[in-house]
Parts: sequence; structure tokens; C-alpha cells
Amino acid sequence: MTATSSFGVLMCTLAALEASLLRERRWERFPAFSSSSSSSSFSSSFESSDGICLNGGTSVPSLTTGEHMFCLCADGFEGKHCETVKSADCYEGVGLYYRGTESKSESGRTCEQWDSNTRERYMASDVHSGRHNYCRNLLYRQRPWCYVWRDQQLEWEYCDIPHCGFESFTAPPSPAPTQPVPPAGESTCGRRSRRKLMKIVGGTVATVESHPWVAAIFWRSKSREWVFRCGGSLISACWVLTAAHCFPDGSLSKLRRFSVILGKNALNETDPTAEQKFRVEEMIVHAGFDNSEGNFINDIALLKLRAKHGKCAEESSTVKTICLPPPQQGLLPGVTCEIAGYGKEKQGLWYNSQLLREAQVSLLSDDVCRQEDYYGSLITDNMFCAGRPDWSQDACEGDSGGPLVCEVGDRLFQFGVISWGDGCAKEFRPGVYTRLTNYNAWIEEKTGLSSIAAGSMFPQK
Repeated sequence: MTATSSFGVLMCTLAALEASLLRERRWERFPAFSSSSSSSSFSSSFESSDGICLNGGTSVPSLTTGEHMFCLCADGFEGKHCETVKSADCYEGVGLYYRGTESKSESGRTCEQWDSNTRERYMASDVHSGRHNYCRNLLYRQRPWCYVWRDQQLEWEYCDIPHCGFESFTAPPSPAPTQPVPPAGESTCGRRSRRKLMKIVGGTVATVESHPWVAAIFWRSKSREWVFRCGGSLISACWVLTAAHCFPDGSLSKLRRFSVILGKNALNETDPTAEQKFRVEEMIVHAGFDNSEGNFINDIALLKLRAKHGKCAEESSTVKTICLPPPQQGLLPGVTCEIAGYGKEKQGLWYNSQLLREAQVSLLSDDVCRQEDYYGSLITDNMFCAGRPDWSQDACEGDSGGPLVCEVGDRLFQFGVISWGDGCAKEFRPGVYTRLTNYNAWIEEKTGLSSIAAGSMFPQK
């Protein structure tokens, strides 16, 4: 380990004490984006690329051997060693990921070089750290632009770059699952409408089209205000999957005080053209849910949506189902998956994010997460851990119940439910997720859905 021996002794000494505090530290989680100095071999090997990954890419090591597995590329780059500029000839979405070298505005004027303040604030991961005059989309405008001189004044102008069109987002290649996932048939589950868009420090603000299966669960307080409670995922037209700890009263909770909104981009805004709102007809909290040890055993629950005019959710660009993987399906440690939710942007904030956000995390081996300087015996066979090797992204308070999804083939499958963890984005404290593939039989028993049927309840178009 790169940590000093005294630090290691201190970590081991505090492990038991911290475990006893878990139940008071974090119930719900969301991508918090903090950077910290690494002190384990796991994180230090992540920081040192040894020239393997180019253009600001980072080497991701094996969680078992510590050897290089693949490169995590900076925005705008792809390839085995991050050697290729992505979408160099066109831009996708609104062009926030455009990293081409076009340097003329649509009027034919030559772009001016970006100033030092702009480079420092927005372009640290860009080509040459932003020391260039290439078109970029900063400040979330409609497409890539740059500054040009017009009538002896410096003004911004859009660049003449073609649009690539909205395409299905394809994540960087991940290690193959231990067993092949059966085809999802003609189901439309697990297919997003649009790739993620607005990049921010350490994580991503995403449109709901990127995660159309994400559900927002609200609770009506005694003052009759609707308060955001938890996230969830749409697994069929009438069923939402979430976490048991979101409902302290269990299945005895008053259903009339809950509602579920699908297709929601922002908590503080309502978009009738995108959103679908439902009351809850039935709540099923796992009978074995137990938090007596502070580790949320069997942290899984189901909500049945109350149909309107004989229909529950209707498929659209903002509302789709997520696929459920087959029972006991396993993914190898190191596979990169994604989480999404409306939780807090940083531990300790009193408010949730008002926008849907996403982050990428890598699966940890059970042996690693059960080490004494991680969570020890608190991790059961019905849980797994995921985090970032540099501890920079994680779920946080407010994300509970939301999905952890992984791409297999051309589909996204939900493998985990955001459950618990100690703090947000802390060293040796990765996020803990309910291992969904251990609950296929329970889901089928309660809903009548199988892993094949779940996510395919919409009529085909």
C-alpha cells in the first residue's frame, strides 16, 4: 500500500467504530464529486497511467491484481489508449462533448484563442488544456461556438459544424459478463432515447431521455406539501422498483400520501409534455428488510402504479422500462455501470439536486468490499459495492431506490438498487447496492413478472 503504516493502523482501528455509525451517516445517496488524495494501492494505481492512456485518460486497474485493465478516457476521446478524437467531424446533442479542431465561425471568421480564465474554469480536460481556438460549447448554448472579432468588437458566434444526430449512447467497452445475457426479444426495455448531455465537474447533469426508466417518488407531508422521497425504476408499465428503507412504516405506509412521477427532468419544474404522474395502488416492502445492524438487509420494495383509464405508464421518449437481468447473472469486478438520481450534489448539503444527474461507477469484488478497512461483515451476499478508483463519484443522500444499470450488448440492464453507504465519495466507503439478481423470484412472486417479461409490457410500435 502507498499509505503509511500509521495511517493503515488508524484506518483499521476506526473501522469498527465507523461501522457502528453507519445507520446514522447516510441512508440515501447521490453522485457527490469531491477529489481526495489516494492512500491505497487501489487508488494509487488508478492515478498512475505510466503513459498507457493518452490525452488525459486514466488507467483503471484490476481490483484483484492491480494491473492495468482499460483506459477511462477524458471527454471527447476514445480508443484503447484514448488515442482517437471522438466525433471530430460533427457534434452530438448540443455539442458539449465535441473535441474536434474546427476553428471558424459560421460566417467564416477565424476563432480567437480561449482566454486563461475560461480555460481554467471550463477546459481543464480539453485538448492541450484548452490552449487553442477550436470551437466548443461552453455555458450550455445550442451548439459549439467561439469568440470572433466583428466590427472591432469581440463577440461569440456559432460554428459551422454538422450535427451527428441523436444516437444511442454506447459506453466504453466493459469486461464481458460471466454468463451471456439472453436476448431481450422484441422488448423496448433498456434502450434510451438520447445520450447524456450537460457535463459538470465530477459527474453529469442528464436529460431524462438518457434515463427514461428513472422514477421520482414523492410523499405528501402533514402540511400537504409534496416532498421528494426517493428514486426508483420503471420495470413494467405498472410497477416501479425502489428501496425498502424509503418507507419507514413499511407496507403499512398510507398509500394516498405517495405519488410517482415518470419522465421528470427537474424536481422544481413540471413539464406536462414529458411527465406522467401516478398515485400508488399497492406498496410491497420486502418482509425480510432489516436495519438493526445499520446495513439495510433486503433493501428492496415495489410500488404498483394506479392505472388511469385502464392504462399505467405509456412509452415515450421520456418514459421507458429498464431490463431486468436473469437470476444469478454475474458481472466481473471492474465493469463500469451508471447510476442516476436527484440526490444531493455533495455530502452535508441540506438540499437535493434540482436536476437529474448521473455518474459512472465500477463494480468492486466482494472480497475487496468485505475487507476490514472497507465495510467488513456488513456486506452480505445480497449486496455488492461500486465506486470510482479515485473516489470522485458516488451516490449520495436522496438517490436511494434509484437504479444501477450496466450495458450488456445493446441493452441496459438493472443490476442494483441504490441502498446505503458511509458518507458520499469517501475513501474506502463505496456505494452499496441491493444485488437485484438475487431477487428475481421475489419480484416474479409479487408482480407476476419474470426477468424476461419485465421491461416488455409496453405495446410494440
